[in-house]
Amino acid sequence: MAEQTTVGAAGRSRKLDGEREQVILRAAFDLLGETGYQGLRVDAVAARAQASKATLYRHWPTKAGLVVDAVQCCKADEPPPRDTGSLRGDLVAWFGQIGQSISGSEGPLLAGLFMAMRTDPDLAAELRAMRESKVPFAEAICARAAERGEIRLGYDARLIDEIVPAVLFMHCFALGVTLDEAFIAHLVDDIILPLLTREPRP
Repeated sequence: MAEQTTVGAAGRSRKLDGEREQVILRAAFDLLGETGYQGLRVDAVAARAQASKATLYRHWPTKAGLVVDAVQCCKADEPPPRDTGSLRGDLVAWFGQIGQSISGSEGPLLAGLFMAMRTDPDLAAELRAMRESKVPFAEAICARAAERGEIRLGYDARLIDEIVPAVLFMHCFALGVTLDEAFIAHLVDDIILPLLTREPRP
């Protein structure tokens, strides 16, 4: 297989066989779920991926860079929110999808990364560079709703990214609330829809 050049979240440039890169990043992602960020060791990733530590350090000089690339790679196959025909339906389907991820094995993994950001500036910088990755999903949903006449121009699609992940994480991990259909409906009907359909600010 031909080699390809890839660029990481913080602009790292490297050349590595595409299939080999995915094996390494999958190994890192799986180990991250097992050990957490603090417990993740590069030599363990190398052993699971059957690669040398020198290869990993050459292409990912920092553990933070390796981890963020692993998260991006292994979550890249998440499907975009589907078009249900209505703004409410789109939001319910999408937030339900996010809620399932948070409630499953990926939730503790991501929560651990967020906690590690407080003491690891490299990781914090890498993860913050990823923040815009879901904004196009929100913009696409809102654009469809505007075309259907469900919301006025002047809406702020970024409110979704600003509010929804924080609410879901807080209720799942801090409050122990089940992110079921009733809670997703509450989030959509009582919080997000009123914000998106309010009169635009002058």
